[in-house]
Amino acid sequence: MMRWWPVFLRNLRVWRKLAIPSLVGNIAEPLMWLVAFGYGLGALVGEVSLGEDKVPYLLFLASGSVCMSAMNAATFEALYSAFSRMHVQKTWDGIMNAPIRLSDIVLAEMLWAAFKSLLAVTAILAVMLGLGISHSPKLLLAWPLLWGVGITFSCLALIFNALAKGYDFFTYYFTLFLTPMTFLSGVFFPREQLPPLVYGLSELLPLTHAVELIRPLFMDHWPEHGLWHAGVLLAYAVVAYRIALALTLKRFKQ
Repeated sequence: MMRWWPVFLRNLRVWRKLAIPSLVGNIAEPLMWLVAFGYGLGALVGEVSLGEDKVPYLLFLASGSVCMSAMNAATFEALYSAFSRMHVQKTWDGIMNAPIRLSDIVLAEMLWAAFKSLLAVTAILAVMLGLGISHSPKLLLAWPLLWGVGITFSCLALIFNALAKGYDFFTYYFTLFLTPMTFLSGVFFPREQLPPLVYGLSELLPLTHAVELIRPLFMDHWPEHGLWHAGVLLAYAVVAYRIALALTLKRFKQ
């Protein structure tokens, strides 16, 4: 049951050599979004309506962008880094000379990508707390939930990792899936402003459920239908992981 652990530990030891630039790369972009839009555009927008409440745009954006950061950090690790180890460096082939199966490697890569996303959101949450954006004690619950968000998106990314023939293939995933989802999931503006058809489509997106689960915690509220949102993310993770594992096994058999 723990044969994935040596693979996870191997990735951790390699990452420690580049830990600082890796963390800077994961947190710099979301913090730039937060400063540019939160403080810049937020000064013009002021407050946004969220149900019956009005909240500062900076708080609205921060609670959405931390979910986006978990998604991006997990995705980059499960795509580019995992593909390098699998296809370019042939690290997976070397590992399988030990009594470790391919399924153990895929599980380790999924958990490692989720762990990387957790490190990124932890640093971002620390900065947000330092800036006084939110002081809600419920953010303690947001931390493990964001780890779950990382698991979901690492599983989804591993599907495309198994299908990719080269790094260029990942452009389709970012352009056709991640980028539209970022703008339709309520990260930058309330989804209620979307046309009815697009709003209905956004209900199917995993990032939407992540934002709906995390945002109320920033405002010291419990999320409505929290179990539903968590269940949808769990369903995405389980189905995506099974597909990613099947595709990866098929790829190595070829």
